[in-house]
Amino acid sequence: MTASETRPLTATRSFPSDFLWGAATAAYQIEGAAAEDGRTPSIWDTFSHTPGKVFEGHTGDVAVDHYHRFREDVGIMSDLGLNAYRFSVSWSRVQPTGRGPAVQKGLDFYRSLVDELLAAGIEPALTLYHWDLPQELEDAGGWPERATAERFAEYAGIVADALGDRVTRWTTLNEPWCSAFLGYGSGVHAPGRTDPVASLRAAHHLNLGHGLAVQALRAALPADRQLSVSLNLHELRPLTPSAEDLDAVRRIDAVGNRIWLGPMLEGAYPEDLFRDTARLTDWSFVKDGDAATAHQPLDLLAINYYTPTLVSHVPEGTEKPQDDGHGNSEHSPWPGADSVAFHRAPGERTAMGWPVDATALYDLLTRVSDAYPQLPLVISENGAAYDDVVSPDGSVNDPERAAYVHAHLEAVHRAIGDGVDVRGYFLWSLLDNFEWAYGYAKRFGAVHVDYDTLERTPKSSARWYAKVARSGELQAPDGA
Repeated sequence: MTASETRPLTATRSFPSDFLWGAATAAYQIEGAAAEDGRTPSIWDTFSHTPGKVFEGHTGDVAVDHYHRFREDVGIMSDLGLNAYRFSVSWSRVQPTGRGPAVQKGLDFYRSLVDELLAAGIEPALTLYHWDLPQELEDAGGWPERATAERFAEYAGIVADALGDRVTRWTTLNEPWCSAFLGYGSGVHAPGRTDPVASLRAAHHLNLGHGLAVQALRAALPADRQLSVSLNLHELRPLTPSAEDLDAVRRIDAVGNRIWLGPMLEGAYPEDLFRDTARLTDWSFVKDGDAATAHQPLDLLAINYYTPTLVSHVPEGTEKPQDDGHGNSEHSPWPGADSVAFHRAPGERTAMGWPVDATALYDLLTRVSDAYPQLPLVISENGAAYDDVVSPDGSVNDPERAAYVHAHLEAVHRAIGDGVDVRGYFLWSLLDNFEWAYGYAKRFGAVHVDYDTLERTPKSSARWYAKVARSGELQAPDGA
C-alpha cells in the first residue's frame, strides 16, 4: 500500500500552524557568477570543467543566474506562499582560499538575500556546506585531511558573524555521505577521487568538521538559534527476509547511516563499521576525543529523502547488481560492503530512475524518532525529477511531481499523527538547476527555467503546493 492509499485522496488534513512550508536550493546549482566579486573555483567548478565528468560538459558557470536574479526568485517564493527558504552559502564566494579573511562582496550577497527574504516574510534557513569545497583546500588534501575540518569551523564562524543577527536556522553539512563516498569513493561527484580509504577519512573529518562548526556557531550566535545537520539517511529494505540479506542491510546501514548518527548523535562510531572496513583501514586517523567533538547538541535533525534502498547479499567476487541510484562507476561508494548488491524495486519511477515509495519516508521518520525521541525532525529535501514539457502556451503541467509530493506529504502527516515531531518540509527544488553530474538534463524544480533565456515559469505542481502552503492543509492535486 502506498502512502497516498492510507487515507482518501479527497480528504484534507491540517498540519501544525507553525509548520515550515519551504523550498530548497544549493549555491553551485543556481547562483552562477562563478568568477565575480572575488569568488574562486570550488571543486565543482573544477570537476564540471573536466571533460567527461558532467553530462555534455555542462557547468555551473551561469547556472540559473540566481546571483543576479535573487530578488525575482524571492518574489516567486512569496507568490507561492512559502514561509521558509533553505539555501546554501558558497564557501569560495565568502572565503576564496578556504582560509583567511572573508570577501565582503561575497558576504554582501548573502546579506542582501537574507534581507530580501525577511522583508517578504520568508524565514531563511542557511546551510554552510553543500558540496562546494574551495579548490585550494582540495589541493591541500581535501576532506581526507584533518585540517579541512578545522578550516570549516573557521568559515562557519565567519558566516555566523556576518548573518547571525538575522538568520535563525543554521545547518552545518548537507548530505556528508555524498561528499565522502561519491566524491572520494566512487568518483561520480567532485572532486572525483576513487580511494575507499580516503572516503572513510573524509567521512570522519566531515563528522569532526560538523562538531567543530557547531561549537563555532554556538560561540558566535545568539542562544535562540536553531542548529542542525542535513543527512540523506538511507531507508533500507532487504530483497528477502534471509539472514544474509538482513546482514546486507546492516552493512549499508553502518556505512550509510550510522557512520553519521553514531558520532553526531551518540558520540561513538558503530563497532561493526570498524569490523566491516578492517581490511581497508585501522581508523588510526580518529583521534581521542574526536567522536565527542562530533557529538554536539542539536536543535533539529534535517532529513533528505527521495527513494528507498533495496539490497541483498551476494558472495564476494561474483557479478552483482550495483543499481544504487548514485551514478555509474567501476568504483563502489560503499566501503566494507563488497558482498552487498543493490536493486531497484518494481513500479513507478522518476526521471532519475528512482522508485517512488512514500511509505519508506514514513518508516524512516518513525524509525529515527524512535531512536532519538527528543530530537525534532525536518524534511530538508524531498522531490522528484520528471521530463517536463512546455506547452505551446508556455505553461508546464507536471501532475506526476504533484502526485509524488502529495504522497510524501501524506507520509509526513501520518508520521506527525503517530507522534513524530516533524517541524517542516522543504521541497527540492525551488528552481530547475544544474543537477550535478547530470548537468541540466534532469529537472527537479517546482519552477521551470528556460536555460536559454533564464525565464522562470511556475509549474502546475508549484501552484498546487502554494495552495497547501498557504492553507496548511494537504489537498489532493487537481485531477487526482
